[in-house]
Amino acid sequence: MQTPPRTTPRTPASASVDVDAMIEDLRKLVEVESPSRDQEALTASAKAVADVLEHRLGGQAVLVESASGPHVSWSGGGVPQVLLLGHHDTVFPLGTLERRPFTVEDGRATGPGVFDMLGGIVQAVHGLALLDDRSGVEILLTSDEEVGSPASRALIEERALACGAVLVFEGAADDGSLKTGRKGCGTFEVAVTGRASHAGLEPEAGINALVEAAHQVLDIVALGRPEAGTSVTPTVASAGTVDNVVPAAASIVVDVRVETTDEKDRIEAAFATLRPHLDGAELSVRGGIGRPPMPESASADLFALARTLDPGLGGRAVGGGSDGNFTAALGVPTLDGLGAVGGGAHADHEYLVVDAMAGRAELVAGLVEAIRAS
Repeated sequence: MQTPPRTTPRTPASASVDVDAMIEDLRKLVEVESPSRDQEALTASAKAVADVLEHRLGGQAVLVESASGPHVSWSGGGVPQVLLLGHHDTVFPLGTLERRPFTVEDGRATGPGVFDMLGGIVQAVHGLALLDDRSGVEILLTSDEEVGSPASRALIEERALACGAVLVFEGAADDGSLKTGRKGCGTFEVAVTGRASHAGLEPEAGINALVEAAHQVLDIVALGRPEAGTSVTPTVASAGTVDNVVPAAASIVVDVRVETTDEKDRIEAAFATLRPHLDGAELSVRGGIGRPPMPESASADLFALARTLDPGLGGRAVGGGSDGNFTAALGVPTLDGLGAVGGGAHADHEYLVVDAMAGRAELVAGLVEAIRAS
């Protein structure tokens, strides 16, 4: 993968990016593990993030307590004009760091969360630090993005509306492009209730929940419309207890991705109207498409600003969701993928390209100035 060219935004003449300091801060954040839903770990992580913010930007970082752990908020004062949005929770369980410690080698930083999305936090902070005037800028780093943002969505939406523009520091696309659109995404769980019986003596007395689940999987898969950008993918299934009992219960978990609100409505209505095939079987459905689609129109103006700073920047619509889906759905201009250049999100080979860090920090500074001037 080619490293995107470095940008040169309008920054104070004395300002320069200290990549060694960026690596130091990245190490600090990675070495405080932060798995979602682990309150103790997330509290330690939030404090580490707050320390970096205060050390590099001054002022006071506030820990916002929530049922999902502390979010971290910082403000440069003045009338809010732009929100820098990210998260400090990761998908990796405690102990991952011991197996896969933070390392910088051959131009790559590796370790749990470097790409998704601790590197993005560091780039946002160091980019903003290039500016003498940080007024009008807010930073919000949440603790539950990886689990759907149940305790942060309202706060994210409130601050996005107050600021009027959002820059999201999720990792860049595979080729370093910014993320100009995202699919809406969600999860459904279909529970099947049947009736147990002896599989050898009287199988006909039972209602086989596994057979009903098989029918439902075929019905569910048929809901997909690839030509419309809609994927409906059963991902986890379970049924039964022992090998000589007709299963009395089964469940199916389904991942859904959609590009439009119309498809979101269609899929949710279809799941609500699923019906059993076997006499006596019962279905219950829970879940939904929690992150609405982020249309490319939401990022058009901000992406155009970014291209004035770096004409070589690419833009791409992607399938994964982020908290930018929420802000874009409100009509707030939102540009995503401003975080680390690298790859391997949620995987053991996760990495960040060190040589791209300075250019992305400079892009942050330039975008903030351009937004405040517009």
